[in-house]
Amino acid sequence: MKRPPSRRDRGFTLIEVLLVLVILVVLASLATVNILSSQRKAKINSAKVQVELLDKALQTYYLDVGTFPSQSVGLQALRVEPPDAQGSNKWAGPYLDREIPKDPWDKPYEYMYPPRMNRDKPDISTVSPDNQVIGNWSEEIK
Repeated sequence: MKRPPSRRDRGFTLIEVLLVLVILVVLASLATVNILSSQRKAKINSAKVQVELLDKALQTYYLDVGTFPSQSVGLQALRVEPPDAQGSNKWAGPYLDREIPKDPWDKPYEYMYPPRMNRDKPDISTVSPDNQVIGNWSEEIK
């Protein structure tokens, strides 16, 4: 005689399987939100560090040449001797080991001289996709 299958032998019900799937989806969405938030913070921190690096290189340029690069030459003066410094033997660059970096969102950094935000040095800035301005006049950079 064959006995009827017990509750243990039947497997999982549809409700149990769906409940496990819902729990997994909730956990995955929480993990995704945390990863995206961390990635955003990392890119903003990277931009702040790069702005600070460019600011320090410009300070060294200023000590050598006696003035900051013009608006038209911009940050390229940190890598290639600008026309207004040629022949003076003051330019001692390149002031950066590598090419001028782009911001973490793959845009060039904005350079402004004469500045609008600083009094005694050029403005270097970028804008994140969520419109956060990162510049060398920020309190974190000074």
